[in-house]
Amino acid sequence: MNVFNSFAELKAAEGTLIGESPWFSVNQDRINLFAEATGDKQWIHVDPHQWIHVDEKLAKEGIFGTTIAHGFLSLSLLPMLEAMSYEIKNSKMKINYGLNRLRFITPLKVGSEIRAITKLLSAELKGDTIKITKEATVISKIDKEPILVAETLTLLVM
Repeated sequence: MNVFNSFAELKAAEGTLIGESPWFSVNQDRINLFAEATGDKQWIHVDPHQWIHVDEKLAKEGIFGTTIAHGFLSLSLLPMLEAMSYEIKNSKMKINYGLNRLRFITPLKVGSEIRAITKLLSAELKGDTIKITKEATVISKIDKEPILVAETLTLLVM
């Protein structure tokens, strides 16, 4: 795990890979809990036995072969995955400052293992705050394809 102790260390890491998380499994229970929390209970996420009326097939026989995670569930796992791959010490608080870009590229199938690969794009010091811009790619162990690519912004209060 990479550990950064100062702004100078972060600045020196601009343009480099700063973390790669361990693999993390996304099961149906997690998808169902996200559906409950958000109210997004569309059958492609929660019901592998739903009939697809167009082809008279079960959803599990359809295009994805199973249920898939919500795109925003995949995104919401990013802070946890990044916390397992690098650490920035000496900050009092870390604040999600938003996204510059986000693309959901490949559906995340239930039971898949994913990992985040994070590149530090920039670190900017403003008073006692550091704004970091990162490119995070979440990939699937099964499909070996990116699930999502996001350019994220984080404020660190020092």
